[in-house]
Amino acid sequence: MAAFSSLTDRLSNAFKHLKSKGKLSEADIDGTIREIRRALLDADVSLDVVRSFTARVRDRALGAEVSEALNPAQQVVKIVNDELTDILGQGVDRPLNFAKNPPTIIMLAGLQGAGKTTLAGKLGYWLKDSGHTPLLVAADLQRPNAVTQLEVVGERAGVPVYAPEKGVQSAGGDAVSAPGETTGDPVKVARDSIEYARQKLYDTVIIDTAGRLGVDETLMQQARDIRDAVQPNEILFVIDAMIGQDAVRTAQAFDEGVDFTGVVLSKLDGDARGGAALSVASVTGKPILFASNGEGLKDFEVFHPDRMASRILDMGDILTLIEQAQREFDEEQTREAAAKMAEGSFGLDDFLAQLQQVRKLGSMKSLLGMIPGMAQHRKELEQFDEREIDRTEAIIRSMTPEERRDPKIIDGSRRARIAYGSGVTVSAVNALLQRFEQAAKMMKRMSNKAGMGGFPGMGGPGGGKKGKKGKKGGSKSGNPMKREAEEQALRARLSGKPSSGGSAFAKKQGTPQLPEGLQDAFGGEIPPNLGGGLSGLLG
Repeated sequence: MAAFSSLTDRLSNAFKHLKSKGKLSEADIDGTIREIRRALLDADVSLDVVRSFTARVRDRALGAEVSEALNPAQQVVKIVNDELTDILGQGVDRPLNFAKNPPTIIMLAGLQGAGKTTLAGKLGYWLKDSGHTPLLVAADLQRPNAVTQLEVVGERAGVPVYAPEKGVQSAGGDAVSAPGETTGDPVKVARDSIEYARQKLYDTVIIDTAGRLGVDETLMQQARDIRDAVQPNEILFVIDAMIGQDAVRTAQAFDEGVDFTGVVLSKLDGDARGGAALSVASVTGKPILFASNGEGLKDFEVFHPDRMASRILDMGDILTLIEQAQREFDEEQTREAAAKMAEGSFGLDDFLAQLQQVRKLGSMKSLLGMIPGMAQHRKELEQFDEREIDRTEAIIRSMTPEERRDPKIIDGSRRARIAYGSGVTVSAVNALLQRFEQAAKMMKRMSNKAGMGGFPGMGGPGGGKKGKKGKKGGSKSGNPMKREAEEQALRARLSGKPSSGGSAFAKKQGTPQLPEGLQDAFGGEIPPNLGGGLSGLLG
């Protein structure tokens, strides 16, 4: 999402002045549209796409859906979100086309440097993780060491590579091959790979083809020859999100040349403006199927136009976050952790296990970036050091099993030993223990608040038991009117009915509304910060 960070900031600023207005005039809307237009053009979105986009937004903003809305500013944001989803390909998003009779053949096309070879490994890893048996095919016999790179990527992904030809190799890494030089026949390699896949029972074949620094007829002819030889089920056009205004021209050339069936956005983690990639689906009418946002094999996701639009508008992407958690988290381990939180016996061993589960989801920066409103904290996110998690893990692993179960026994000499063993300062150990103690108290308080039904979203027992000295309820106000309002709100919550909120003493909700999928998990409100949250625990 770094590629769209500038666009996110500009659009957020465009909506700021609308929040204080109860009713929007035509001048207010025109001013907002002007800012949106500048933001999109500055992000390298195609001029034709910007014109049609802003025209549709203006027409809808001047219509009844805004003028009659209770909150016009939010309605304008909703309109922009809808239209942004449309230019990203709303209505044309779909899954991969798999062949009725395996193998399914996927051909990758694009310019040199777009990231086709790396993407082949990511796609192979994703298909393998989904239960398929993919085969990578090295049909790029032109770029120096392209075959070797694919073999390395395939080994990392645990996916076999079909590479009968070694292609152009640089001698010792110093020799520079002549432009356009090639060895072997890429069309024959691609054709033979299909028969090889049938013999070895691979159900998916991913063909990595050659690229050029620019669009030319030689490149297109080779791509067409490979296409005609293997008759692929999918031709994926891989486009660099940082390519700029040339993205539309390149996409149109490949569409006319090989008639690709889908688009993959690569290098979304780059710091370029990236907005030109938004134009591709709108101009070509072909869906964006996947997005690649890093160098890791797991930095790859299915592209959802509505979710990407939400991220660009700083509205978060909770659904993707939930899907990743459901895929990676161990349900039984999570239940046990929830039970320990409720009992107050959640130790550092349990925290380490939870931390390792969170790490399976990817980098902390990308996870936090999916939370609504995080754009305003981008500077803090950029400064977050991922190695802090490694240091935290090292501190915990330097403790004895007894110390992890009961951190209270860790005295001064033990702290010095732990600091020496983990290569950190004693103050770092002190900070972790202090934050863990605060977080453990907050977790127990949350589980008790969840009641007998269990810890929110965890499915474990919920700390419904009360100690002998425990209070039956929260503290009550000495003000009779306020106490009456509190009791009325409590009765409404227990009966499952919404409180009227009519009292002047009623505490106003200051946190944003949660998505429907998390309403039940957190009781309709965002939970406390867990004593500084995970970032607090990690220093």
